[in-house]
Amino acid sequence: MKKSSIFGIIIIAIAIAVVISTYSNSSTYGTFTEATETKAELHVVGQLNKGKELYYDATKDANYFSFFMKDKDGKECKVIFTGTKPQDFERSEQLVLTGKMQGNEFHASKILMKCPSKYNDNKLNVAEATPKTATL
Repeated sequence: MKKSSIFGIIIIAIAIAVVISTYSNSSTYGTFTEATETKAELHVVGQLNKGKELYYDATKDANYFSFFMKDKDGKECKVIFTGTKPQDFERSEQLVLTGKMQGNEFHASKILMKCPSKYNDNKLNVAEATPKTATL
C-alpha cells in the first residue's frame, strides 16, 4: 500500500473514534421520573424548593450539600451534591443538574444556576464536584 493510503485510513479511524467518544459522552435532558428509569447520566431542569431545608456544614463535610428541587413536571426530589455549596445558591431562579438517581435521591455531579442580575438576565454560573484526594 502507498503511504498516502495508510495515512488516509489512520485519519478516518481517528475521525470515527472522535465521533463515537463525543456521542457516548453526551447526555440528555429529562425529569426525576426519567432519571429513576435509566442508569445513564441525565440533565434535570427545575427550581429550588425554598420552603425546605438546605443542608451544608463545612465543618463536618465540606463536600456534602443537599437540598430539594422540583423538576419541570412538578416532582420534588432530594438532591445530593458532592461539592461545596455554590455562592448565592438561594437566589437562583432555575437549576440544571447533571447526575444520576441512587434510590430516592438524585446525586448531582454538576450544578448550573440561572441567577437574577440587574445587568444581565441570562447569567449562568457553574459548580462542579471536585474529586476527593487522599492526604498522606
